[in-house]
Amino acid sequence: MMNASMLEPELLRAFVAVAEQQSFTRAAVQLNRTQSAVSMQIRRLEERLGVELFERASSGVRLSRAGEGLIGYARRILLLGEEAVGRLRTDAVRGAVRIGVMEDYGTCLLPPILAGFAEAHPAIDIEMQTGLTGSMIERLGEAYDLVIAMHPEGTGGGQLLRRERPVWAAGIGRAVETIDPLPLALYPQGCLFRRWVLEALDAARRPWRLAFVSHSLGAVAAVAAQGLAVTVVKAATFPPGLRALSPLDGVPSLPVAEIRLHRAATLTPAAALLADHLAAALSA
Repeated sequence: MMNASMLEPELLRAFVAVAEQQSFTRAAVQLNRTQSAVSMQIRRLEERLGVELFERASSGVRLSRAGEGLIGYARRILLLGEEAVGRLRTDAVRGAVRIGVMEDYGTCLLPPILAGFAEAHPAIDIEMQTGLTGSMIERLGEAYDLVIAMHPEGTGGGQLLRRERPVWAAGIGRAVETIDPLPLALYPQGCLFRRWVLEALDAARRPWRLAFVSHSLGAVAAVAAQGLAVTVVKAATFPPGLRALSPLDGVPSLPVAEIRLHRAATLTPAAALLADHLAAALSA
């Protein structure tokens, strides 16, 4: 019979780290432990549960079917533990945390996550800036404590939070995707999706023109919604009033992106708390 002692937080923390890093070696570095210690913790957890949590291969490890079933619960248990400890220590941790993030995440995903954190840690002030995150990473420690950024798959460093699928989008009332050259509404230079879109269209020999360029997600989405151009957005933050396009509509496929959390080399206790909270919430 399973009991609570089988799911010790330290064992779950090791399990989540290996799952996220897809490597015992990288997980050990993240946890500041030896690889053998992390391997032993995973073995103990597997023995207690009576299942294998990972499929091991020469290229790394990946979650087994049982591991996929456990990972969501593990993250939630760790997040609940963090919230419980945080609520008991609200007077102990104070300060401001500076975070940089893409506009769509800062608009659609982070507000409820930050609200939960603020309720548990009322003495911690959060200062969030949205925009293109490439230059933000370069200013970690100077202007930002934490940066949530998008990278090509398998690059970028930091902690992998999730993978994002780029989706072509257009307005509902007009087949703007049939126009040549294809009118585009995109972010300025420095946006990863912009680079991928132009490279993919050039490779497909599909003529295009930049009809609208803006730092504002709302402005780009509004132009697309009116049928003036097509754009590309993340599947997780797909704006209302748009319809998704596919290669059947004459647009090329795009690569999968990774969302990664970058931490400054030195974090205050307040910043470390927020980093753990964001990692747990966005990886769930």
